[in-house]
Amino acid sequence: MYTNQQDAGERLKMIAEQLADEITLRQYERQPELKQRFGPSGMARTRQDSLYHLRYLAQSVAMDSPLLFINYVLWLKVLLMQYKITAEDLRINFTLMKDAISASLEPPARELILSYLDMAVFHMKGEESPPSFLRPEKPYFREADEYLRLLLEGERRKASACISRLYDEGVPVKDIYMHIFQETQYELGRLWQMGRITVAQEHYCTACTQSIISQLYPRWIKAQSGRSSLVAVGVGEELHEIGLRMLTDFFEMEGWNTYYLGSNMPLESLVRYLIEQPADLLAISVTMTYHVSEAARVIASIRSRPELDGLRIMVGGMPFNIDKELWEKVGADGYAPDARTALEAAERLVSSTHHKN
Repeated sequence: MYTNQQDAGERLKMIAEQLADEITLRQYERQPELKQRFGPSGMARTRQDSLYHLRYLAQSVAMDSPLLFINYVLWLKVLLMQYKITAEDLRINFTLMKDAISASLEPPARELILSYLDMAVFHMKGEESPPSFLRPEKPYFREADEYLRLLLEGERRKASACISRLYDEGVPVKDIYMHIFQETQYELGRLWQMGRITVAQEHYCTACTQSIISQLYPRWIKAQSGRSSLVAVGVGEELHEIGLRMLTDFFEMEGWNTYYLGSNMPLESLVRYLIEQPADLLAISVTMTYHVSEAARVIASIRSRPELDGLRIMVGGMPFNIDKELWEKVGADGYAPDARTALEAAERLVSSTHHKN
């Protein structure tokens, strides 16, 4: 961990609520027309948005990763268009954020944080929309496109039948997971970001996919061989667990003993579980950038316990896909961008541990 960056990020996180209040008041003073544009709840939403910006910025600084905040701002710019929030509105918000930070923090933290903010503002230029994840050159494009269309039309049974047919035709379960379930989940996120589907639609489609995954279990599930064991957990109040569930299934398919703990598990309970139920590998999933430091805290706590010295730790999730060196900064032994790569990396990590022993 980078101490100066971590201290600066933690300091910003501590005063984020206060800064969000100040930024919101100043923005409405500078743009009085916002009251008419967004109505009575507009100020509360602006404050919440400002608080999110500050939290993402604080996490990016704490982890010494400008890429995290730059990526967030590019994502945010597209998202806010559907709410009639313009690039100019966002630019003013960031200008006021810069003023508030300048007045509230001392060097060197102030200069460090402002440099991250400046980098992100610079990358706001341009009007690029994120490309579709479902493209003709990708494997099983037509099948994935059809599956997503059925989900969005509310045809859950037909979507399930589509997957069953592919399995019966000999398409490997792992390919169904990787090229259909994973790609359509990514595409759902893109469609929501661009305002083309609602939160309710995204939740419905995700719930359908989780249900269809469960229906596939009897077709491929087999007795655990006991060769190696995996514990999988998400950190913070993560609501997006389907990626971690899919990763666990991949390991199960290869005969690993798997223990899926989900998210929101207290750290003390997790450590006690790992001591009482020894495993070869712990997989930690992070979806939201501002939970990366929580992953680092979990890993540091595990490393402090001599009883868990042989446990290898792998991380994954969107923040680690954005910054390919982030896994080292949180103290993990490895990282993988998807379930298939995770399985390959896990085999190497566990094999090297067994050889040492």
